[in-house]
Amino acid sequence: MESKGEKKKVDKKKNIELKIEIPDGVEVSLEGNRLTVKGEKGELSKEFKPLIKIEKINEKEIAIKANSNRKRIRALAGTTHAEIKNMIHGVKDGIIYKLRVVYSHFPINLKLQDDKLIIENFLGEKYPRKAKILDGVKVEIKGREIEVKGIDKEKVGQTAANIEQATSIKKWDPRVFQDGIYIYEKDGKSLLK
Repeated sequence: MESKGEKKKVDKKKNIELKIEIPDGVEVSLEGNRLTVKGEKGELSKEFKPLIKIEKINEKEIAIKANSNRKRIRALAGTTHAEIKNMIHGVKDGIIYKLRVVYSHFPINLKLQDDKLIIENFLGEKYPRKAKILDGVKVEIKGREIEVKGIDKEKVGQTAANIEQATSIKKWDPRVFQDGIYIYEKDGKSLLK
């Protein structure tokens, strides 16, 4: 029987094991913590943190394992799982973000120049605004719509955010001046309600 001063030791370690199925047409190779995914759209490679263990079970399945009761490690396992799923989706199907150009006061002109999108005549401004396009990302201008395509979800999302943030308004009332470029679809999921 335990005395009042003694504490019972309980092993609270929780084992996490998340599995990802590898679809047909996608190859996955693992060297240490560097994961390489190849598909019909291209190839992605990423180094993951050593706190999480990534194992290739067979040719059609990957497992992400963590043995810890710390919230940070458990969250990192979930993030790693999502990143690998995004890599597989990117090389298999590609990632597309769609943006819409909205103006009511001054017509906005768009041009692609090297690795930048040039936004001219935004709210009648004299100097053009610029948005950086990251490597491996393709931007297409279709009238009042912009498509941002690629295989790396992080780069495609960041490029779309760069374009949207390039037209942010600071000094004017946003209820009246709603001109800008806005993301309305993220990889097939509509943001309009």
